[in-house]
Amino acid sequence: MFVRVEVFAGLTVLVATQLPAYLQDRTDTAPEKPSQAASLETSRTAVAPRPVAGSGQAILKADGRGHFVAPFRINGKTVDAMIDTGASTVAINETTARRLGFGGNDLNFKYKVNTANGDTLASVVTLDRVEVGGVRVTQVQALVLKDKALSGTLIGMTFLKQLGSYKVEDGQLKLSQK
Repeated sequence: MFVRVEVFAGLTVLVATQLPAYLQDRTDTAPEKPSQAASLETSRTAVAPRPVAGSGQAILKADGRGHFVAPFRINGKTVDAMIDTGASTVAINETTARRLGFGGNDLNFKYKVNTANGDTLASVVTLDRVEVGGVRVTQVQALVLKDKALSGTLIGMTFLKQLGSYKVEDGQLKLSQK
């Protein structure tokens, strides 16, 4: 079991280390200076998903690089994240995990994973809920990595496999709840 977690974690981390800096999680606090606010606003690339008529669906548009990036609600907090069908788990960094309410014994960093930046340690947590558009999934397993190993948040298969369906068509990703 631990070997499987390590392999999946390694694959997730390998992809995660390639995320650009613009996916860095934003904080819930406003910048102190107006110039910082403008800079933050223009640097955001995540576009809110369009809820589909009726509940339980969302459509995400691909960005200029073909990635599906959107603001998710994780445990009630907004987190910009990228959908990654090649990632076996949801992966978040330590700063985001602490903002989501994990700390102390929750973050034991006992699983060794190999990344493009070298070996690092990861913790396994369960997210109460992950939401995007009209889609809501509960009890989602996630890996937490140290900030230097992961700059953004990846939404992997531990979220996607709990959906009724997901498909890419015409530059859009359609998510449907079970």
